[in-house]
Amino acid sequence: MECKKSNLHVLLVSFPAQGHINPLLRLAKCLASKGLLVTFSTTETIGHMMKEATNTKSTNIGQGELRFEFFSDGWEIDEPQRANLATWMHQLKTAGRESFIELINRQSETGKPVSCIINNPFVPWATDVAAELEIPCAVLWVQSCAVYSIYYNFQHQLASFPNPDQRDMVLDLPSLPSLEFDDIPDFLTLNPFDSLRKVILSQFKNLDKAFCVLVDSFEELERETIEVMSRISAPIKPVGPLFRSTKNASVRGDIWKATDDCLQWLDSQSPNSVVYVSFGSVVALSSEQLQELSAGLLKSGTPFLWVVKTPPPDMGSKPELPQGFKEEAEGKGMVVEWCPQEQVLAHSAVSCFITHCGWNSSMECLTSGVPVVAFPQWGDQNTNAKFLIDVYGVGIRAKKTPTGKNGAPVVTRDEVERCIFEVTKGANAEEIKKNAVKWKEAAEAAVADGGSSHRNIELFVDDIQRMACNKSGFNDQISLTAEDVHTLTAEDVRTSISMP
Repeated sequence: MECKKSNLHVLLVSFPAQGHINPLLRLAKCLASKGLLVTFSTTETIGHMMKEATNTKSTNIGQGELRFEFFSDGWEIDEPQRANLATWMHQLKTAGRESFIELINRQSETGKPVSCIINNPFVPWATDVAAELEIPCAVLWVQSCAVYSIYYNFQHQLASFPNPDQRDMVLDLPSLPSLEFDDIPDFLTLNPFDSLRKVILSQFKNLDKAFCVLVDSFEELERETIEVMSRISAPIKPVGPLFRSTKNASVRGDIWKATDDCLQWLDSQSPNSVVYVSFGSVVALSSEQLQELSAGLLKSGTPFLWVVKTPPPDMGSKPELPQGFKEEAEGKGMVVEWCPQEQVLAHSAVSCFITHCGWNSSMECLTSGVPVVAFPQWGDQNTNAKFLIDVYGVGIRAKKTPTGKNGAPVVTRDEVERCIFEVTKGANAEEIKKNAVKWKEAAEAAVADGGSSHRNIELFVDDIQRMACNKSGFNDQISLTAEDVHTLTAEDVRTSISMP
């Protein structure tokens, strides 16, 4: 196969969750726009949901092509064992791995062999597959560089981390601000999901098999951390914010069908008047927290757009809003199943974003110029909240009090009302908005032609092409010696193989 761009084939494999699909698919569209053939893959179960919710047909993007192909995890969609995270992760690593290899082999059989595999941290076995098949591999880190640094330091025991009995201990790492116990990803401290922690950390054992780590961030946002980590780990290329790099908004990876009429509803609202509320695709609030949040939104007197989604079949039942809430909220707010978040955050009617602080949402609001009310729940959300508020200065963090069931901490309705007021009309609201706009402009510059992230994408494509050329040249020369071996001397063969 020739190594020109149109013959390069990049295969991206995503962990089957909305927060992982989004950045991988955005990267897929970005690479396709550079003239490459790109195949996006995840499990068939999630692939079916994507087909139901959006367009997953092959499409031309720029001079390239984006295709969708899915692999099986070996279970039916209603398999009860999916509820056991550790069991399902093992199933994905075994049955999913074998099906993924078959998918790769099919590409070669159809004359489109894979030039490069890109995976994310929750499918580290894809890196092993790439190594076994001698296919160049890169990783897209779907969290911040700061969180990358924290996990790396933990995995390699480069610092002492607090445990639940050391809540007063402060963690100090190079290039990062001092982190208190609640600022550290709780997969490392409280460890509620042991299987997830093991999967995340296992990626760092495989990084030497990847030729680079791509990050959905940008140099201007995390420059010092990127420089520090690039010296001690695999080379890091920030290529974000990816949602601003992609031109084809019609190709989406939603698991739930977006409610487009929410944009029409926003059109009917005054500028900077609507509170947007979303906790991503995984977070499920307790009934006590739903009660307090809904009451706080009504009490604030501010129009709101609230995403309350139905989780996938293996992730529990739909959260129930308080009885009578929808009737009381009529004319004051809108509740939807899912929405095109990038377009919502870009809408002039939105004044602030109450968010769980997942990295996708953090990047989207940070680079859309929208102030935030940080409402983190677990994992890296705690760290992202710390940076959004204390480092980037784009909002405030909602405070929890132990008033929930069995003394569980919740954000009260009074705190919800206070936070909305403070971030939109309070004494620091103007400064918060100013900072948000500053980061928006920096993000736009990063992905513009010649910007830091734009250059890194170009360099990454060049790397793939260079490796394909080297491999193609080597194979072509081997093929030549096999055909003409009767006319070549041993010295001819050695010279041919060693040619650059």
